[in-house]
Amino acid sequence: MRYLRRLQWNDSSVLIHPPGFYIIGFTSLPFANLYFLFLAFVYVVSVVFNTFLIYIITVDHRLHNPKFIAVGNLAVVDLVLNTCIIPGMLKAFLAKNNFVPFNLCMVQMYVYYSFISMESFSIAVLAYDRMIAICFPLRHGSINTMTSMSCILGFIWCFCLGIPIFSTSIMTRLSYCDSVNVYSYFCDYAPVFRLACNDNTLQWAVASVLSLGILLGPLSFIVMSYISILIAAFRMKSVESRVKALATCTEHLILVAVFFFPVLTIFMVGLLARNIKPDPDLRVLSLSLASCIPPCLNPIVYSLKTKEIKSKVLTMFRRIKVQVVNG
Repeated sequence: MRYLRRLQWNDSSVLIHPPGFYIIGFTSLPFANLYFLFLAFVYVVSVVFNTFLIYIITVDHRLHNPKFIAVGNLAVVDLVLNTCIIPGMLKAFLAKNNFVPFNLCMVQMYVYYSFISMESFSIAVLAYDRMIAICFPLRHGSINTMTSMSCILGFIWCFCLGIPIFSTSIMTRLSYCDSVNVYSYFCDYAPVFRLACNDNTLQWAVASVLSLGILLGPLSFIVMSYISILIAAFRMKSVESRVKALATCTEHLILVAVFFFPVLTIFMVGLLARNIKPDPDLRVLSLSLASCIPPCLNPIVYSLKTKEIKSKVLTMFRRIKVQVVNG
């Protein structure tokens, strides 16, 4: 394969960048056809339900409150996250074209890690909403206002869109003068920097630190939030009040379990166990499922478990039914 040499001088050395990379994560996966059909189904469900959830929150003025602004934000993040990954995988499978140009690879890497970070922090924001509602019920309306929630979400977007600029830009300091085969399902950070033929210590350190911060930071906040919630719940006088308070957290706990535990396990094994090389097919399959399934399940969980959204959905279906009968 011919290489494109970019004369970017760094300590008197020339950096070698290929025209692009070949994504070969699923080339040896058994039953790959069925798996891609499953991913296509996941993507369609994700787009339909997240779009529907955003629409409901937008048109129903009763849902214009801090909690559902955070839920709507999560739906937008889910939509972008799956759109950035699954269509590219399906294109590579259907068109038999798994080549990704170098610059497009860097863009995909940036978008994915920006929005996977945003997913993590958005779930933490929902834990904050539950903590304020249960621990400070009388002051909930004055503490968690639309203004404060908008500022929190604005900060998260700026932070999550800003940090990956540095981590992605330092990938251009590496020379890729040997293999251009990426053992992943997209231009994944660690599989790409491991292809470099010069020192990638900085990239490994940045990936490790950011993974710990982006995953363990929000998860630690969520754990502390639920400790506060449990303390507040057990101070309530009646068992019925305790059960009612804790029941409002069930949908959020499902999101935490579905997103954090698989992703955290895979990232920590991949980045901290530097000298261990797990089976590439198993890593790709696990990471793709851990990345693609939560954005599909999140809107379904909130649609089925949240009384306000379920009520709005039932009302819409009743209207449609009446219109069909009368028409």
